Amino acid sequence: MNTKTEFVTIVGRANAGKSSLLNALVGEKIAVISAKPQTTRTRITGIVTENETQYVFMDTPGVQRAKNKLGEHMNKTVKDSVTDVDLILMVVDASRNINDIERSIISSFRKNDNVILIINKIDLISDKSEIAAKIAEFSSLYDFNTVIPISVKENDGIDIVWEETKKYAVEGPHYFSDDSFTDQPERVLAAEIVREKILNLMHDEVPHGIAVTTEQMSERVDKSGEDILDISVTIFCERDSHKGMIIGKKGAMLQKIGSMARDDLERFFEIKVNLQCWVKVKADWRNNEALIRSFGLSNNTSDK
Repeated sequence: MNTKTEFVTIVGRANAGKSSLLNALVGEKIAVISAKPQTTRTRITGIVTENETQYVFMDTPGVQRAKNKLGEHMNKTVKDSVTDVDLILMVVDASRNINDIERSIISSFRKNDNVILIINKIDLISDKSEIAAKIAEFSSLYDFNTVIPISVKENDGIDIVWEETKKYAVEGPHYFSDDSFTDQPERVLAAEIVREKILNLMHDEVPHGIAVTTEQMSERVDKSGEDILDISVTIFCERDSHKGMIIGKKGAMLQKIGSMARDDLERFFEIKVNLQCWVKVKADWRNNEALIRSFGLSNNTSDK
């Protein structure tokens, strides 16, 4: 049997729904979802293998105006991700006007790129003529292969995205095992689950300056014979005041973060989880190249 493969990059501005689309296409929650910017910070790969064809989806950070070294890394990740792929899915928010960031993304496409425009969040639009106007506006900037209005939230149009995506597979080997659904190490997935809870629970000024790393992950059997997965994570923030907010009064916030994360971790790993969370301060880490790399937030070994 001749095998096929397809590399697909998902791009767009922050909060357009890229990570939600990735999760929907893969059928697993492998990308953190939050209404806050900078939710996705690195390139996350989702993998689907159907019969002879393997689809490799790459979710990228939302393109933004870089305010620090971390933002520069994120934007470079997007730029690198749109080269040498079989298909680009550009995701836009139907409820928001086109902006300079989206125009910049479109200007980076080459004439021979296969690009599908995904207009997400159509459930927020009551007047459907607005969707037609948005299609016309974006289509005047680039000759998209096709345009698909969808709502990831309502699971509306995901099947159409899949059918269109399948047209761009080419003959080639499978680069991942057929039962893989991501290339993200389990330690990274565990840390991201904890970070998602912080994003969704904390005030806006705190999550932007947070990184989470998994320090330890190991299985054991307790005295009753039950399998336990021990996970220890460290939450890094930039200020002592933020550390206090993350911990909360008498540890209440940290306990809530840990409890919600533990529930997700147990569902994901299908095992009882003992989660330990620690909080440390690393001042201005988002402008520290060494720390950005040590936190795993750079996809490149030599950034220019």
